[in-house]
Amino acid sequence: MATEKTLLVSTDGQAVMRSHDDGETWHRIGIDQDLEYDDRVRCLLADPRDPQSIFAGAERGLFHSKDCGVTWSRVDGALNDMAVWKLAVAPGNPDIMYAGTGSPTPSIFFRSTDAGRTWERTALQMPAKCAGVSRPRMLALAVDPDNALDVWAGVEEGGLFHSTNGGTDWERLDTSWPTAAGNSDIHNIIVLPGTPKVVLALVVNALYRSEDGGKTWTRAGAKDSWGMRYSRFLLKKTDSDELFLGIGDGTPGTIGALLRSTDKGATFHPVELPVRPNSCLWAAGGNAADPDFLLIGTKFGDLFSSRDGGRSWQKEWREFNEITDITWLPRVPAYQGSVHVHA
Repeated sequence: MATEKTLLVSTDGQAVMRSHDDGETWHRIGIDQDLEYDDRVRCLLADPRDPQSIFAGAERGLFHSKDCGVTWSRVDGALNDMAVWKLAVAPGNPDIMYAGTGSPTPSIFFRSTDAGRTWERTALQMPAKCAGVSRPRMLALAVDPDNALDVWAGVEEGGLFHSTNGGTDWERLDTSWPTAAGNSDIHNIIVLPGTPKVVLALVVNALYRSEDGGKTWTRAGAKDSWGMRYSRFLLKKTDSDELFLGIGDGTPGTIGALLRSTDKGATFHPVELPVRPNSCLWAAGGNAADPDFLLIGTKFGDLFSSRDGGRSWQKEWREFNEITDITWLPRVPAYQGSVHVHA
């Protein structure tokens, strides 16, 4: 499917880099904006109602762009000076958005009912310190595609939580899992549409899978199942239940690998990449405007793209500093700013 695209890569120290010509040239954020060009940006979220609208969670709060990432303004309010690690939007009701914060600020779950204009904190807040990473961060948020108030949150390290009323009340679920190291270190959550309700929770060294909405779980250990001990991301194709899993030999690691599932995460199989990734596969993104165009990135800045739904991949020429998140928008803005780097 041919469509114009703006590619966006958030980084730890170079804010958000963007390309408006399919990766041939790249731009960085201009000066004199609320989001600084050297900010630490943790996550990106495309607005499903506006193809030029994008949110960025950064170490200094929440920011919004209405022109595909060319200019950014702060979303003033409850998230000011909070480190925003994850954002999510309800697929069936884009007015409902969720945000998770964390290190170096407190780890708290926030929600918005007006498309991200205002935010309120909820009762879900982690202790100031935790095992493993010292200060917890909310890395994973997921919303049931069939119910905008059914929301899941995962904390590194702090556990897996589920709410059926939009974040007012919470139940912790990982305490019922079989005893295993890493269970409370949640990296990603996917909730698949339909019945029975399949939920996948990715922890640092395993994948937990439920076919009954989180009542019971099965565990697949990363090292035993896929040959590498560190599991980082799950990516669902927007037009199917096909899934991709990013793993590595550690964090940041020296190598990464990509796996693919066509059975709702019951099994995963290796996907060939054109070159050896330089570190753990760390981030991934897609867009419903073209479900076959997918992006994945490594911790240390390799960027790969697929134009056939993940069956084949190419490495993009541009390399980045630490990649934190990736997405793309189905538009190119009229004003694109100055080019920072050329192919």
